[in-house]
Amino acid sequence: MADESHIPYVDTILTTIAAAAKVRGTGIAKRNPEYVKQKMREGKAVIALYGEEFAGFSYIETWGGKAYVTTSGLIVADKFRGLGLAKRIKHVTFTLARLRWPKAKIFSLTSGAAVMKLNTEHGYIPVTFAQLTDDESFWKGCEGCINHDVLVRTDRRYCVCTGMLFDPERERSVRDADEELAKDPAVLDIIKRRFPDGFPD
Repeated sequence: MADESHIPYVDTILTTIAAAAKVRGTGIAKRNPEYVKQKMREGKAVIALYGEEFAGFSYIETWGGKAYVTTSGLIVADKFRGLGLAKRIKHVTFTLARLRWPKAKIFSLTSGAAVMKLNTEHGYIPVTFAQLTDDESFWKGCEGCINHDVLVRTDRRYCVCTGMLFDPERERSVRDADEELAKDPAVLDIIKRRFPDGFPD
C-alpha cells in the first residue's frame, strides 16, 4: 500500500503509464501528479518496488457518492512484466475496493487486452457506458485521452475503450472474484498493514 513516502515515485509512474500507452498506440486519460500524490496519502494506491526500484502501480477512486469505484492506472515497468505482478497489484486494489466500499459497483474502462483478461478473472463483465457512473467528474478525466473526440461524437455511448463492471449483487461475479482472490491470501495482510484499525470514512 502506497503512502506519502512513495510520492517521489510519482513522476516515474506517470512517465511509465504514458510510455506504455504510446507503445500500444491507444489512448489513456492523463493523470495529474497532485491527484496521484493524493491517492497515496489517502491509502488508495498500490505500488510495487524491487528494493527501491519502481516496478508497478495502480490506484482506486470512488464516484457517484461512493456507489461506484474504479481501479485505475495499472502499470508494470517493462523489466518486471511477465512475472504476474499486474495480477498481484490487481488483487490488492480490487480487494481494497471491495473491503472499503462493499456495496459499490467496481468498474473499468480499458482498451488493453491484458487488463480485460484480468478484469474477467475478477468477475467483471462487459457493459455499455450507460451502466457505468454518470458522475461528470469521472468522465471529465477522459478529456486528456487522444480518443476523447470519439466519446463526444457518440454522446458518451461508446468509445475505443471497453466498459467492464463488477456488481457485488451478481452471484456469479462474486464467486469468480472469490475463486481468483483465494489464490493470493497474503493480499489481506498487505491491506491490514496499512489499515490496522480499519478504514477511514
